[in-house]
Amino acid sequence: MTGPVSRRSHSEATRLLCAGAYLDNDFRGAVIDHLVRHEERPVAPSLGVDVVPVLAYALRARRREAQTGVTLLFFWVAFIVFDYISGDSLQSVPMAGAFGYAVLCFLLWSTRRSVGRGVYAVDRTALRKAVPGQRGRVMTLIPFGVRLLAVAYWVLALLGLVLAADVHWPAVVFPLLLTLPIWEYRAHVTGVMRRELARGVFGDLPRVALPSNAHYRRIGESLDREQYAALTIYDPLRPFIGVGLPYEPWSFALDLKRRASAEPGLGPLTGARVIELIRPRLEALRDSAAATSRDRLKDLEIEEFVYLPVGAPRAEIPYDRQTVEQHLHDAVDEGGEARRHFLRIRVGGRDEQIGVTVLVRVHTQGGMLVLEVVPHVLTPVKPEYRAADVVAGRTHDGAARDAVRAVLTAPSAGFAAGVCLVRTVVAVFGTWLADPERALPDAPETSVRELGSTGEVSLFQEMDISRYVKTIQDRITGGVRDALADQGFESDQFEKQVVQVSEGSVFIGSMSGGALAVGSGAKARHVVGSDAK
Repeated sequence: MTGPVSRRSHSEATRLLCAGAYLDNDFRGAVIDHLVRHEERPVAPSLGVDVVPVLAYALRARRREAQTGVTLLFFWVAFIVFDYISGDSLQSVPMAGAFGYAVLCFLLWSTRRSVGRGVYAVDRTALRKAVPGQRGRVMTLIPFGVRLLAVAYWVLALLGLVLAADVHWPAVVFPLLLTLPIWEYRAHVTGVMRRELARGVFGDLPRVALPSNAHYRRIGESLDREQYAALTIYDPLRPFIGVGLPYEPWSFALDLKRRASAEPGLGPLTGARVIELIRPRLEALRDSAAATSRDRLKDLEIEEFVYLPVGAPRAEIPYDRQTVEQHLHDAVDEGGEARRHFLRIRVGGRDEQIGVTVLVRVHTQGGMLVLEVVPHVLTPVKPEYRAADVVAGRTHDGAARDAVRAVLTAPSAGFAAGVCLVRTVVAVFGTWLADPERALPDAPETSVRELGSTGEVSLFQEMDISRYVKTIQDRITGGVRDALADQGFESDQFEKQVVQVSEGSVFIGSMSGGALAVGSGAKARHVVGSDAK
């Protein structure tokens, strides 16, 4: 395994997303729905992550939860049967029986505030350690009234056992038996976090594979073929899937006029020539950062990229190197509205917690130079997933502590297992019924990295994003300036139009009666002719 797959399959973002597949049912379901139930959609570009192990852990977690749900269903059937056989317990001791315990489980589950409401509910202490400063947002919190109902159930059940042990024993025995599958599942999750997803372990293990049957083997091959290709499929209503949120995009158009002093015989300015002069500036930036600092700009990724409109079925889209290179060659100066060529510049900061991607498109038809610069930002992975490190670090927890946690969480976790079992059956049946392999072609709707991202960034992260974007934009405008000079074109108007880009604003020279600025602290100025006011 070489190249981007070997790097990104062990990245920090991949590790946390794999943990999220166990900790967050909503995320896990969305990953499986997107990659399995909608197999007709190609995967979006995977920036800084590898989606194959994330899907593999999601499928493993779902299967294990479903097995736990089946085991609990068996115990519940036995609970109801023995409760009915043992006599009129509901009349002698109200709410101390299968019905009463079922109501209690539902109430505890419905009032629980945990990540994804899965079987494994991350406890309050783990979340506080993993997400400092966000203690009140996501935690296991059971209202006081429901806790009183739980106490009341056990008082009544034990009272019934004292009064008539031969009648009321199911109300005590079966709730304890229902704890065992939850205990076993929690032990399994803890083991996965400790032996496979711990910070110092994950990077040394081989890449986790998908199930070996033909269905998942086909999906895995498609993911490996698509997620790092220099070509992707897009829908005009949802372009740029996978690169994150737009971050102050800007563009301008410039009339190309030769200088009077230009050498005769110079050819036309092409988009390919502009990109040829932008790339060395970016490479020099990367080399300089690598030689003088530990800045993430030293890992700057620079590649040409093509967006193709949705049309052909997924299995018929060619991703071989020769075809992709032909698309890149033909699209660079095409300037069309369907196939679009971009120079993609990407930097992953803070262990891929922040991903900045700047897409640059250049076309020069009709005696004009049009430059489009579209920065995007991938926000950090949800901080709740870092609770995996706290769970993995509990190496000294004894069996007694694990047992107490299982007993306390069993009622709500048991109901969650039932919900997960129903959702799994519905999802598997829905996938079979939809037959996605033969569905109409579609483009990616979201990406795994975006599904597991939070919508917030810290002030430090915002500072890094701004620095990355401004530095890259400076190299882009410098390359365009070199291209204009190299081909003998005037660059005065270009200088005027981009002078404020480094300050986070956009100047539109052709706007009548004013100017437009975007971004925090941006400023706009109105220019008439060549005189700035």
